[in-house]
Parts: sequence; C-alpha cells; structure tokens
Amino acid sequence: MGPQVQPAPGLGGHGIHTPLNIFWNLSVPALYEEAVRRKEGVIAANGPLVCLTGVHTGRSPNDKLVVREPSSEDKIWWGPINRSCEPEQFDLLHRHLISYLDERDVFVRDCYAGADPDYRLRVRIISEYAWHSLFARHMFIDEGVRQPEEHDPEFVVINAPGCKADPSRHGTRSDVFILIHFGKRLVLIGGSSYAGETKKSIFTALNYLLPLRGVLSMHCSANVGKKGDVALFFGLSGTGKTTLSSDPERGLIGDDEHGWSDRGVFNFEGGCYAKVIRLSAEAEPQIHATTGRFGTLLENVVVDPITRELNLDDGALTENTRASYPLEYIDNAVMSGRAGHPQNIVMLTADAFGVLPPISRLSPAGAMYHFLSGYTAKVAGTEKGVTEPVAAFSTCFGAPFLPLPPGVYARALGERISRHRAKAWLVNTGWSGGPYGVGDRMKIAYTRAMINAALNGDLDRVAYERDPIFNVEIPLSCPDVPAGVMKPRNTWADKAAYDSQAKKLARMFVENFKTFESSVTEDVRGAGPKVQEI
Repeated sequence: MGPQVQPAPGLGGHGIHTPLNIFWNLSVPALYEEAVRRKEGVIAANGPLVCLTGVHTGRSPNDKLVVREPSSEDKIWWGPINRSCEPEQFDLLHRHLISYLDERDVFVRDCYAGADPDYRLRVRIISEYAWHSLFARHMFIDEGVRQPEEHDPEFVVINAPGCKADPSRHGTRSDVFILIHFGKRLVLIGGSSYAGETKKSIFTALNYLLPLRGVLSMHCSANVGKKGDVALFFGLSGTGKTTLSSDPERGLIGDDEHGWSDRGVFNFEGGCYAKVIRLSAEAEPQIHATTGRFGTLLENVVVDPITRELNLDDGALTENTRASYPLEYIDNAVMSGRAGHPQNIVMLTADAFGVLPPISRLSPAGAMYHFLSGYTAKVAGTEKGVTEPVAAFSTCFGAPFLPLPPGVYARALGERISRHRAKAWLVNTGWSGGPYGVGDRMKIAYTRAMINAALNGDLDRVAYERDPIFNVEIPLSCPDVPAGVMKPRNTWADKAAYDSQAKKLARMFVENFKTFESSVTEDVRGAGPKVQEI
C-alpha cells in the first residue's frame, strides 16, 4: 500500500493550487521509500538514509532577505545580517515558486516549534524533497497531527531546491533565495538543497516572535543534572556545543535552540542536527551511535558504493557533514523538552590563537560582554593565503538568526542571570601551548572535567587569579586536570610570543565591541579586555 495522498485544497491558502500530489505527514518508512524511489538518497549499512546537498553544503546567509513591511519594519535589526527586500520582490518570487511547484509532488509536514505549550509555534513545512520532509519530522516536534484540518499553521516554509531565482529578473544576489515575510508568516526557499535553511528559518521566526512575548530565545544547547540543575551551552559551530551537552550523566534537553521563559528553559526542537565529520565512538559515543540507526538522516557523508559502509572521516564533500535524528535516539534525553531555570551558563569558544584560558569565571557583566561578542576563531589554512587564525565574532552566538537588535537578547540574558543568580563561564575548547599549527587542541577529557567541576560546584572551592589582559577569573586548579593547563601563558614555551598573541586578540575584542559600547552600561563596557594592558 502506498503512502496517503491528499487532494490539493489543503494548500490553497499558501497559493499552491495545482500540485501533482500532496503527501501529508508521512511516516519515517514511507519517507525512506519515497526518497529512495526518487533517487534522493541511499540507505547505508545499519539503516541511516544518506543524501547529498550538491554545491550548497551549508547555509547561504548572503542570499537571505527580510521583507520590509509595516508590521515588523520598526523592530528589525536592519543591516548586513538582515538585508531588506520590498514586498513586490517577495510576491514575484512567491509566484515564481508556486509556478515551479505546479504539477509536481510536494511533501507536507505539520509540526510544532517549542516544547512549552504556552509558547509553541504551529509550523507547516512544504517541501519538494521527501528527505527534507524527514528532516523536518526530526527537527521539529511531532504530536501526531495527521490531517490538514487538525493544524492551523502560524508559520509556513515552502522549500523547493530545484526552483532557482533569476537575479536579473528577481533582484537576488544569486540563484539561491531565502526570503522571510513576518507579516505573512511565510518563508520561501529555493536554489539550495541544504536542509539547515528550513531549520534556521523557523529559528529566526522564533527569535522574532518570542522576545516580543517576554521569552529569551537562545542559540544554545541545554542539559540537566540529577538534582534538577540546568546548564546552558552557547557556542558557534565547531566549539563543542552538541558534544559537551551530550553527557551520559546529565539529561539532554536539546542540542541547539532553546527559550528561557518565566517558568524555565524549553527546547524549540524535537531532534538534533550534529556535525559528524571525524566523529569518534570513543569521545562521542551517543552521537556516534545515531549514525548507525534506521531513521537517522545523514547529509554529505561519504558512503562506500558497494558495501554502503559510512566513512565519517572523509571530508571530500564537505567538512560540514551532518546527522539529523530524533531526540529519543539519545538515551538520556529529556523527552518533555523542558526544565527549570539555569544555574550555570557556559560560553564555548574554540580559540585557535591559543591564548584564552581553558575555563574562566565571568561576572554578570562579563557574561553580557562575551555574549554580545560571541567569539570563536577559524583555523589557518582553510583559505589560500591564510597563514594564521582568523577571529570570528557572531553576537549572541547566533548573529545570522537574529532579526531583532542584539541588545534585546543581551539585556534579557543579563536580567535572567541576575534574577536567578546563575553562574557564567567562558570555556576554550581550542588550542593550548601555541596557536593552531604549533600548539595542541585542548583534550576533550580536560574540557569535560572542567565543565563538570563548574556544574557540580568544585570550582567554587578553589583559588582564582584575574587574567591581566582578558580580565577574567582563572581557577588555578581543577580535579582531573593538570595544574599547568589552567593558565594558558604557562603552556607556551615562548612567553613573549604568548604575550604578543594575547594582546593581538584582546585588541580584536575591543575593536569588535565598539559596535555595542553606546547600548550597554559602564560595568558591561568595563568587563572586557583591559585597554591599558594592550
């Protein structure tokens, strides 16, 4: 028996009147069958579905546009992150997309974003590909909605990778387009098969809607201990946000997107979207186990054409290989997606300059400073001519997804830290003993030990020393970590080289923070690196 096909009227409100077939809310096995039948992917050994995204193996932030319209125009943080387009351009591309979907099959997923019933967003994802519908099934919350009349969506995404824009006609930068219309509660995506565009479009919508309702929306992972103590983990890609929150001794609330309301923390998603390049079964057993399960969706992972065995170490297609899987695939997942107020907030950075402490304690003002900074560093050698690390600052650890001014999110975080007396930590998962190419990556065992010590209170009982350049408090000892690791200057053979590199990075912090100086209080401005020291 084939999957259920519904008549077209259910999509008429979104402008889709004449598709060939509409496949509503298919099960995982049915989506597998459709994806394989349409040659969208292959089934690998042990059962995961592996799909390729073609030329676009990551997001296309320069192709995202926000419609300048009356209901949201005065609220949006306009600029290079939120580039504007006119309603007429949106309507032109909407008609182009609808015309493309005429006489084509479409897959519909009705679901929710937000585990708290009081704040959840009813979402409808309309996609050209079956595997994109499987992705949506994992990444959003499925509560058994099966018929279109049971679900009145508050935000809709229409995603057709095969529909390409014509820049000369549509006014786009390229043939890719990601357009968000907050007035119509509609997202249009075309030209890119990267599934993360759908996920992050809804995240952007929540980042617009929830702060207006008094909820802090956050790009972070979250877990909870046996005593109910909640921890948040902020960090950009590659800093260990997913890895470090997946702790077998703590319940995983979620790995990427959360809200913080007056009742506590809640997950936005129903699954995880983890990077899997060179994933280790020893270092990351829970995430690694998902790559060998039926139902898991793998993006751009290399598969042996004969044996169908995975090669997670092969980055020939991209370093951004991904696994999408339901939260229930993690043994200790908190299936309610909810918990109380955080006691600890961990801000992760992979400092490729090798000069930040492996862990440091932040004051509430320091937490706001580093939240607004959103620092990490890209390693040398990724681009021709790049011979040293490159600093990357992404405010609130998620600038590409922030439609409102950063101060909205930072003030909300600072207020909650003060109200709930949360402790804040800056953790460097990057390099020690020298920059990338000279020093070594911080051992994950050490990082886990330091985070565990922070969360269980061990670091409340040790001596601290203030770093003279970065103006943070460094614990001088930590259980299960060699004392010599704690102060980064001690790990460098050439102390003068450390001083030079540290001052260089500190100046980058100061220069980057000039954007925010006029919108923060004096104590926040003073919580960054000390200008007189650099």
